[in-house]
Amino acid sequence: MYNIAIDGPAGAGKSTIAKQIAKRKGYIYVDTGAMYRAMALFLIDNHISPEESEKISRKCLEADISIVYENGEQVVLLNGRNVNGLIRTEQVGSMASASSVNGDVRKKLVELQQKLAKEADVVMDGRDIGTCVLPDADLKIYLTASSDVRAKRRYDELIARGEECDIGVIKRDIEERDYRDMHRDISPLKQAEDARLVDSSDMTIEEVIEKIMGMCV
Repeated sequence: MYNIAIDGPAGAGKSTIAKQIAKRKGYIYVDTGAMYRAMALFLIDNHISPEESEKISRKCLEADISIVYENGEQVVLLNGRNVNGLIRTEQVGSMASASSVNGDVRKKLVELQQKLAKEADVVMDGRDIGTCVLPDADLKIYLTASSDVRAKRRYDELIARGEECDIGVIKRDIEERDYRDMHRDISPLKQAEDARLVDSSDMTIEEVIEKIMGMCV
């Protein structure tokens, strides 16, 4: 199996790049966020509230979550059931945010992510994939860009949606998130020693994809 780990700060374009790399290589893109949402759905279905941390710790062990591709579409499976149409609700998002800080939930999902990587060629992106989830990945990328560039990208996205926003506020939020991600106690964001740095500040999406594709064996 060939595993590609892509880490980096918020707004660096990790998911966009990871999805394209997976598509071109014919690999599975492991959407770790969707897996946390599937776990949240499982907890909701079992009538567990975000405050019940002990129940969350016990119940999460019963969830089997995987990702497969059917007809070119990513399908999230929860105990064998396709839950694509159920995991994007506000309620699931809130539960995912609350349950993701639970150490047992994180441990369980990391195990499931590692199981996926042993069974298929995968591209996985996040904050700690190369350092914690897939420390033996065949290729590790640390994808970053300046906070100014990341703020401008986010600003352009929001404007395109017709939302009013302040680029100064966006930049400040990004820098604050960077600090939190880099200084958190569990699996902080950092470049793995054997990761290859890709700074996309002055690169197009296509240029980044081509660069990383050229690194693959």
